[in-house]
Amino acid sequence: MTDDAPTGLAMTLEPLVVRVLANNPSPFTNTGTQTYLVGTTDVAVIDPGPDDAEHLAALLAAIGGRPVRAILCTHTHRDHSPAAPALKAATGAPIIGCAPLVLDDAGPRADAAFDTGYAPDRVLADGEQVAGQGWTLTSVATPGHTSNHLCFALEESGALFTGDHVMGWSTTVVAPPDGNMAAYMASLDTLMARVQDRIYYPAHGDAIERPQRFVRGLAGHRKQREGQIVRLLAEGVGAVPAMVARMYVGLDPQLHGAAGRSVLAHLLDLQARGRVAAADDSWQLLPA
Repeated sequence: MTDDAPTGLAMTLEPLVVRVLANNPSPFTNTGTQTYLVGTTDVAVIDPGPDDAEHLAALLAAIGGRPVRAILCTHTHRDHSPAAPALKAATGAPIIGCAPLVLDDAGPRADAAFDTGYAPDRVLADGEQVAGQGWTLTSVATPGHTSNHLCFALEESGALFTGDHVMGWSTTVVAPPDGNMAAYMASLDTLMARVQDRIYYPAHGDAIERPQRFVRGLAGHRKQREGQIVRLLAEGVGAVPAMVARMYVGLDPQLHGAAGRSVLAHLLDLQARGRVAAADDSWQLLPA
């Protein structure tokens, strides 16, 4: 990704889509956040990225003085939406997209914290559209990674901008209290039903050119994790740290807390379905 997507340079991916990579690489952003410009005569900006002066300058250079019809945010983690106010100030464009979400979450994370300054001019419901000259973007509600997550479908080309719901380099973080495994799995089903999507452009990682197959793989991975948890519970392993030690062999110990949040997301889903119960700091499998 770093070779074919150098930081700060506008790269044309298809006639209506340009990508600009922010210089914020990290363990949870891969090579950085990818901001997308959609349109030719006028444009929309998807996921303006972190509050970084160099990235803002790169975006303005890529926009090149064209009218900006909308600044669209898939969700409000700090690597996605904080540049929106400065971009709005520079272009006059409205901030449109996901609902605001501020969560006081001091637990161990494997992704960015929430953007407390996000203030949209318009919140898009599922299926609502934003349009310009020769392009139309439709919102697709995909809660799970966060409760306010949206994807955006480019109707003219069959491209879907997937934010963090589907990434091209890693599985998505689903961390309670806001991350919800049942919602995430349902959102994968939503994408599976969208056979019109030709290609995914995620906020992190490579473009996904066989999206249906990729989404099936993501769903299968989560079902395998759930199966591991059920088997461990059947063996009497009920504490989350003990599960993490068995399930994530070789993982950096500094990431065990974040892995535990993912295990907890599965357990809460199983609890809602009546398959497990919480007992103090442990969990137990209920009779079928």
